[in-house]
Amino acid sequence: MRGKIIKGIAGFYYVHASEGGQGDRIYECKAKGIFRKDNRRPLVGDDVELDVLDEGQCLGNIRELLPRRSELIRPAVANVDQALIIFSIVSPRPNFNLLDRFLIMMGQQDIPCIICFNKQDIDRSGEGLSYRQAYESAGYRVLTISAGERWGIDELRELLAGRTTAVAGPSGVGKSTVVNCLQSGTHMETGPISRKIQRGKHTTRHSELIAAGEDTYILDTPGFSSLDLFCPEKEQLAQYYPEFAQYERYCRFGGCSHISEPVCGIRDAVAEGSISRLRYETYCLLYEELKDRKRY
Repeated sequence: MRGKIIKGIAGFYYVHASEGGQGDRIYECKAKGIFRKDNRRPLVGDDVELDVLDEGQCLGNIRELLPRRSELIRPAVANVDQALIIFSIVSPRPNFNLLDRFLIMMGQQDIPCIICFNKQDIDRSGEGLSYRQAYESAGYRVLTISAGERWGIDELRELLAGRTTAVAGPSGVGKSTVVNCLQSGTHMETGPISRKIQRGKHTTRHSELIAAGEDTYILDTPGFSSLDLFCPEKEQLAQYYPEFAQYERYCRFGGCSHISEPVCGIRDAVAEGSISRLRYETYCLLYEELKDRKRY
């Protein structure tokens, strides 16, 4: 029997399977020891073959992991078609260093991204518009929504239809509330914002695949607070800022870092407003981080 892993907890894997007239069932499975021997680990989103041990109790064993179309390291999920990255406009304000890290990670694995800025209803100063423009000019699909008021949810649902989407974002941005708006079956636990540290409690504790319509799945993932950069060299960082490409030909030196060289097409484009200063400043921070990492 074939199925898809929808959840994994403490060595148990819950596999959604549809078998003829039996209807949809979820089997609690263990993975064969051979996977550990081969250093292979089942992931949420994996398509698998399983042996049914007890039909009545819905117990089984995962016999084989089928080939993966894609694999993300963090969040650790397989076979996703796209990523939905959720940050709030305010309360808490977005950490753009963290947002760009996520975009780089997805870009390295050729996973297209949708950026979603939530809590538009409490954006009194209109900052969401400038955030949206900064990332749209970089070539990303961006939405500003309010999950609490259900603004923009229909448009977002259309973008997810027929795809498996990994949903991720830091704590406190309303990620679980967005997921709840997109589906009517499983409701994820939500939690209050800590007034002291202005971030949410980690209410999502495991990655879980949620059906949100025909051939539509959402992979809800635990909140995160930091992401390592996977770029082996600082010189590779610029390729993950797609808006830089058309201006690099105006740099005087080949291999320009776009940091301090005397003639730099990127810095000129930032000064002219053709490249978002917000994005450029994050690039500079990440470049210095990679530079320091190699030094030590």
